[in-house]
Amino acid sequence: MACYFFRNFLPVILWCNSGCKQNANELAGKEKTVIVQRLSFNVEFDSSLNNAQLKIKKDSTGITINASKATDFFIDPDGSYAFSNAPVLLKKIDNTKPFTFTVEMKPEYKAKYDAGMAFIYVDDKHWLKFAFEADEKMNTRIVTVRTNETSDDNNHDIADVEIIFLKMSSDTKAIGFYYSIDGISWNLVRVFKNDFPPNMFLGIGTQSPAGSGNKTIFYGAQLTDEPVKNFRLGK
Repeated sequence: MACYFFRNFLPVILWCNSGCKQNANELAGKEKTVIVQRLSFNVEFDSSLNNAQLKIKKDSTGITINASKATDFFIDPDGSYAFSNAPVLLKKIDNTKPFTFTVEMKPEYKAKYDAGMAFIYVDDKHWLKFAFEADEKMNTRIVTVRTNETSDDNNHDIADVEIIFLKMSSDTKAIGFYYSIDGISWNLVRVFKNDFPPNMFLGIGTQSPAGSGNKTIFYGAQLTDEPVKNFRLGK
């Protein structure tokens, strides 16, 4: 496979030959151009969970967050498993106003459930986790967890890519979760009522519940004061 990747331009053009998951018969030796809309940072994270501020590295690439082993955010419905110890950087927001929070990230996968995450956080018993996570078969897939005293657990699409874009958007009445592989075309994951308090947090983090630790590189995080125009399309 020959892929040439230039990160210094926005948008970035990723050139792939027929080995890049397109059908060889369809391409017939022709190259396909995919435009990827990269993110930058406009978010100042003002607090953290579990000493996340001590577990980060900032450089020209972005922000890398490191998690140690047995780190997770999940409360099993039967109470047998309850963890809220993964490192998360947080930004306090006014939930009475619309917002759209978008992140671009690349998690490291060494074991099942290793994941990079975007967060809506109120307290240790009330939060939403939007993750790019390795499942039991080491498929990398979109996962959401909504916790209200206990957690649900939802496995969504498999995304066979290294870098993912996640978006959370609210018009104050509803919240939509979306993912993209190029930052342009978005896929709906779930929409639900925004019944969270006026003061809450948005965040980014990483976890390694079953592994020996992992890291996630966040290439960008953008926060705006406008919701998506179409909650089905995510844009």
